Amino acid sequence: MDSIKSALDLLSIDHLLSEEERDIRDTVRKVVDDKVRPFVADWYEKGDLPARELAKEFGKLGLLGMHLEGYGCAGTSATAYGLACMELEAADSGLRSLVSVQGSLAMFAIWKFGLEEQKQEWLPGMASGELIGCFGLSEADYGSNPAGMITHAKRDGNDWVLNGSKMWITNGPIADVAVVWAQTEDGIRGFVVPTKTKGFQANVIHKKLSLRASVTGELVFTDLRLPEDAVLPGVVGLKGPMSSLNEARFGILFGTVGAARDCLQVATDYALSRIQFDRPIAAFQLTQEKLANMALEVQKGFLLAMHLGRLKDEEKLHPDQVSLGKLNNVRMALEVARTSRTILAANGVTFEYPVMRHANNLESVLTYEGTSEVHLLTIGRALTGIQAFK
Repeated sequence: MDSIKSALDLLSIDHLLSEEERDIRDTVRKVVDDKVRPFVADWYEKGDLPARELAKEFGKLGLLGMHLEGYGCAGTSATAYGLACMELEAADSGLRSLVSVQGSLAMFAIWKFGLEEQKQEWLPGMASGELIGCFGLSEADYGSNPAGMITHAKRDGNDWVLNGSKMWITNGPIADVAVVWAQTEDGIRGFVVPTKTKGFQANVIHKKLSLRASVTGELVFTDLRLPEDAVLPGVVGLKGPMSSLNEARFGILFGTVGAARDCLQVATDYALSRIQFDRPIAAFQLTQEKLANMALEVQKGFLLAMHLGRLKDEEKLHPDQVSLGKLNNVRMALEVARTSRTILAANGVTFEYPVMRHANNLESVLTYEGTSEVHLLTIGRALTGIQAFK
């Protein structure tokens, strides 16, 4: 129905996209509709994801590390990557997490800071989806304060010996390679760690209430010996992991618009078909108020994402702006998911509809890759010039 379409696109925003960007968005949307939507509720219920099969499918499309140049990567614009994230997360946040961790965290770190030999060894296979990567930064006791990490690497002759653990690592239990950040005598350094290395262990985290269609694990390193050329030579300190996280946060600020859009679509369709008091609930003023407010916020979130995407494509995007976008759009999406659930009432808590699944996922997205509090303080620092983290 035209009324439904206009409710989801009140500002006629398609004209903001180039033909190539629309083609990429539409291609990803079709693949998600065909390969993911029919199955994702079952994956979520079972607490699993056929990540390797999906990675190969996404590799064929050029989605993995798609905004990187060379080594089998598609070399698209940042905005095109954001639009792909939007379509992935419209199905499930776990799907976007798979692609985001692969491309924006693990691949980006190797691409940006690695030796040419490291890039040649890992990036083509990761771009095709034949190899899976993960990113080891957060620890059980050091999430928002990664500078306090306990994991450490010490020199032993020409080798490095790695000890410690990382927690809440997406793709960890199925990864072929892990980019691991550790304390060294020179400061925090990144290491490219093949997961078959002796001393590497990955434990699956079960019984999650959120991001269930995602593979999450704990990484444990016990006297894990690495050669000298395992270190990422291009960076020392937190600049390395933080710049990678900014790449991933950029995908989130687009992706969460997709989750919100999906909730709004479902709520609008449901309100038009659900009959109470002899009329569709879409005819009641309070329901229309909810739909109108949600549509307003989704459109604003998309416009914000597009603005930041264009800034990134012009190499003018600042980390503070990424924090603003991530904070706003995750908040918005979570509120849209919750409000959509109220329109669906009891039906909204079933697997027949995705709104509660989106809401549960977004509870994790709200706090991973920077909690709301950290992003608020980042914005506060930008406004005042005062560091309030400590």
